[in-house]
Amino acid sequence: MKKKYVLVLALATILVCNSKPAVAATEDEAFDPVEYVNPLMGTQSSFELSTGNTYPAIARPWGMNFWTPQTGKMGDGWQYVYTANKIRGFKQTHQPSPWINDYGQFAIMPVVGKPEFDQDKRASWFSHKGEVAKPYYYKVYLAEYDVVTEFTPTDRAALFRFTFPESDNSYVVVDAFDKGSYIKVIPEENKIMGYSTKNSGGVPGNFKNYFIIEFDKPFTYEATFADATLKEGVKEQTSDHVGSVIGFKTKKGEVVHARVASSFISFDQAAVNMKELGNDSFETLVSEGKKTWNDVLERIEVEGGSLDQFRTFYSCMYRSLLFPRKFYEIDAAGKVVHYSPFNGEVLPGYMFTDTGFWDTFRCLFPFLNLMYPSMSKEMQEGLINTYKESGFFPEWASPGHRGCMVGNNSASVLVDAYMKGIKVDDLETLYKGLIHGTENVHPEVSSTGRLGHEYYNKLGYVPYDVNINENAARTLEYAYNDWCIWKLAKDLGRPKKEVELYARRALNYKNLYDKETMLMRGKKENGEFMAPFSPLKWGDAFTEGNSWHYSWSVFHDPQGLIDLMGGKENFVMMLDSVFNVPPLFDDSYYGQVIHEIREMTVMNMGNYAHGNQPIQHMIYLYNYAGQPWKAQYWLRQVMNRMYTPGPDGYCGDEDNGQTSAWYVFTALGFYPVAPGTTQYVLGAPLFKKATLHFENGNSLVINAPANSEKNIYIESMTFDGKNYTKNYLDHNDLFKGGVIDYKMGDKPNYTRGINPEDMPYSFSVNEEGISKLSPVTAPKSKKKK
Repeated sequence: MKKKYVLVLALATILVCNSKPAVAATEDEAFDPVEYVNPLMGTQSSFELSTGNTYPAIARPWGMNFWTPQTGKMGDGWQYVYTANKIRGFKQTHQPSPWINDYGQFAIMPVVGKPEFDQDKRASWFSHKGEVAKPYYYKVYLAEYDVVTEFTPTDRAALFRFTFPESDNSYVVVDAFDKGSYIKVIPEENKIMGYSTKNSGGVPGNFKNYFIIEFDKPFTYEATFADATLKEGVKEQTSDHVGSVIGFKTKKGEVVHARVASSFISFDQAAVNMKELGNDSFETLVSEGKKTWNDVLERIEVEGGSLDQFRTFYSCMYRSLLFPRKFYEIDAAGKVVHYSPFNGEVLPGYMFTDTGFWDTFRCLFPFLNLMYPSMSKEMQEGLINTYKESGFFPEWASPGHRGCMVGNNSASVLVDAYMKGIKVDDLETLYKGLIHGTENVHPEVSSTGRLGHEYYNKLGYVPYDVNINENAARTLEYAYNDWCIWKLAKDLGRPKKEVELYARRALNYKNLYDKETMLMRGKKENGEFMAPFSPLKWGDAFTEGNSWHYSWSVFHDPQGLIDLMGGKENFVMMLDSVFNVPPLFDDSYYGQVIHEIREMTVMNMGNYAHGNQPIQHMIYLYNYAGQPWKAQYWLRQVMNRMYTPGPDGYCGDEDNGQTSAWYVFTALGFYPVAPGTTQYVLGAPLFKKATLHFENGNSLVINAPANSEKNIYIESMTFDGKNYTKNYLDHNDLFKGGVIDYKMGDKPNYTRGINPEDMPYSFSVNEEGISKLSPVTAPKSKKKK
């Protein structure tokens, strides 16, 4: 009995010791945030239900090429899913989303026994227990062939390491995929070269992804295949779907390396890109990749949270640093050049792609502006090049203009950077491009520019009955976009009449407010509201949401919305109702339950649909109504219930960093509700301590030592020792560095953040003369005398 007692006591002591809150690193350890990252977060997804719709992107931050194990079939947007048990290859990918799909992809796959090239026949069983996925390194055991595959990438190249069994018949398959490809085997150089043209749209007619693969072992077998036929000894083929198989005899445990590089410009440029690998060993490149990731991740150090919170935070931060990806290359002379996905020419300057601004204007780009302004500057210059090469700023690019989503949110992305000191060299072209987008729509891609601009500019809204879908969503986003343009026009000293025009258009959200339902509602061309109206109807007048979700899309003027709703009490009641309304829905517009609807219904949070972007800022609006404690409560609920660091880590599509950046901002305790202002609206910090290291050399320390699962409310707050009652922080103040101290408690403080001077920015309150303006409305017909 005594021995059992001692054993139980010892085990209890161990459990108590191990239950202490985790810290990112002890004083004796190097800070190593990349090791908290799980690239498999969000991969347990499907067409019917998304828990992220991600894939393990093994890459450098913002790298031109990503690499991923491929479990899906060629062309399948779900190229890697956690529930799969076979790998078909290791794929170079540029896919931003399964819905947008991929371009310029090709795959490599080791096989043993027969030169099997068919994607189904060559597939090998694997287990997640035999898989290691890091942002900078991937390893897996292919059970079918007794082969260990490892790879580590640079921006435009990668090094593979295959560990083969003893066999006279070891092979590597290179699959250039279908829709037009080329392959050539050069045995005297241990080299394969080829190109892939496979894409899903958004490319000119001369688009190619040129690749070169160099092995460190001579070939004893060479073959190429074209359209399902393998031809031994044939070293070059061009067809719809081509590839190659090279082979050699291997000893047990023999290691074969493959150096891979690619270019959208030429084979010569691919050879230049290969120099990124240098003569470095595999281990050196792994170490360099890890260091590169730590360099960007350690800009933010968090302490005093659980292990899962650290894993979730840094996994979300990793996802926030992938897109938009570099689409430029460094030529032999060391100059920045890019293949234009808009006109097919090779031109000087930066280019970035693979992002949809409807998602990422909200907080992904503001996050980059805050923590990585020099990279953001390159991205902004890339947007100027996009306008020069295509006549429009992009709204969804992959790699060129793609038809997806609504809004003219390039205005937000460009103006938010400008207002935070990230200014492009050619401001004249910036402003010209923004104005052009308000008066035109792309002739081939209607989601670029403004669909319905003729109605919007004349009536003050896009009508419900003129065959333009999602018209209310467009109107609300255009009004916010016009406010962004107004901010820039005012700062640039544009003519008064021009400035006032965009100020009035920024108030156009008022044209869709329905006093009867206290919600936004589609309106017909004759000025009548559409009927019948169901606030629970998804789509139709709105985009991937309903009126309960979209009515809050007045980012720039929440007080104006509060006034429309009859005051703060009614406003808070409507906010509360989003959580209180059951997860009911009307899917008649789609004719099926789309995955965004299902993601709302399974989360048990009423009609709050965090799995899609339109509502992700809503909780922060409690601050504008003087009830910040409700924001503090619900934000913690969302972080705790809707994010995990596992394969089911998200509550909907991750969407190119947006849903991840939301978590990063919210865990720090603030969020950019209205990009284009310099304000971040307060929530409450998740960790006991966070330190932000800015590019200017200053650091901001956020202390909340009493933070816990129960202590989620702000009792009081100081900034550099001075009492701070405002419900927002200013970008310029943060950039100066300093110390924010929070006193956290388990009960709301009903007296903090309630005064008018504590409220965040609203257009109709904080700008002189705006309260006297009215939105654009249809011109009154003149009566005949």
